[in-house]
Amino acid sequence: MPRTRRRSGRRPDQDGAPRLHTVRETSAGGLVLSDIDAPFEELSAALIGRIDRRGRMMWSLPKGHIETGETAEQTAMREVAEETGISGTIVAPLGKIDYWFVSEGKRIHKTVHHYLLRFTGGELSDADYEVSAVAWVPLTELPRKLTYSDERRLARMAESVIADLQSDPDRLAESEASCLRTEPNDYEKAAAARNQRRNEPPPAPKPRRRRRRPRRSGSGDS
Repeated sequence: MPRTRRRSGRRPDQDGAPRLHTVRETSAGGLVLSDIDAPFEELSAALIGRIDRRGRMMWSLPKGHIETGETAEQTAMREVAEETGISGTIVAPLGKIDYWFVSEGKRIHKTVHHYLLRFTGGELSDADYEVSAVAWVPLTELPRKLTYSDERRLARMAESVIADLQSDPDRLAESEASCLRTEPNDYEKAAAARNQRRNEPPPAPKPRRRRRRPRRSGSGDS
């Protein structure tokens, strides 16, 4: 799948800065379409908004950590429901984004798997405590609305995926069927285990062993 990297600044262990404990996190989320069978100019996608420390509204795609027993696709559907109030089913994979950031004294390397979903029911709601706002946004406006550049690029790539699926109903049906996994693979099991450990305190640093100086001979030089 296509891969995009997001980096927030330089890695914190460069240029003599204190070395931070590194944590790997894996999430999944998606771009939910209002009606995949509608003409492109009539399509909308569900976005969530969060207010940052400066009071700015940051619009992004819904997503969250893979949990034990879940496939990435199941995580995407669950997170969409929790963060937006609507339900959707996976249509196709879109790609993954990975980036680094620092939080609570940890250096975090995060990978997010994104999927294309079709809306199946419910109403938009911002009841989730982590979400400040939710909205249906026309697909043509996503490159301007989304806050993060890597998600804007993902939205542009989604346009070609949608066009291909709409042009061939058989391909659309095959793509949807291939995403109906119920058992996590080894990668997803390992990702869920890492996510579960993410809040554990970092291991204590190993004490540095002092080098022993060689003993001098008791006799003088000859």
